[in-house]
Amino acid sequence: MPKIDVNKVAEILKKNHIDPAVLRRVVEEMNLAVQPDPGEADAPPPVKKQFVILASDPQGRLPKGEFAGWVVQIPESESPATALDRIFRGAYDYNASKKGRLYPAKTVGEAVENVPGKFFREAELWVKTKTPVLVLRTDNEIPGG
Repeated sequence: MPKIDVNKVAEILKKNHIDPAVLRRVVEEMNLAVQPDPGEADAPPPVKKQFVILASDPQGRLPKGEFAGWVVQIPESESPATALDRIFRGAYDYNASKKGRLYPAKTVGEAVENVPGKFFREAELWVKTKTPVLVLRTDNEIPGG
């Protein structure tokens, strides 16, 4: 839908001999309608994110076999190597809270599954899977091709 300037509309209405009182009310109402909402302009642009899979490998089974892991997101401009530090930071903050002192997160798995998202958001980390998912190894080749 094409947009038209409020002043242009006022000129068209004036040219068609609209009563000045009506013209003034219409122009005032249009000016109010085109102003942005007060909360709309204050919001910062959303942070671009990238996905990172954290592999749970307590027995050192990498690179062969299948294992469990979690999917998280961090800002696109940051190194994926910072994902673990972000989880640690969120878990430390949670463990310092009242609920965290009662039920502390002692492992990365407990942190990802039980720590509320607000503690991770402060560390700019977004947990996408609270329960572990299987991670499979691939040699990146398609057979027969």
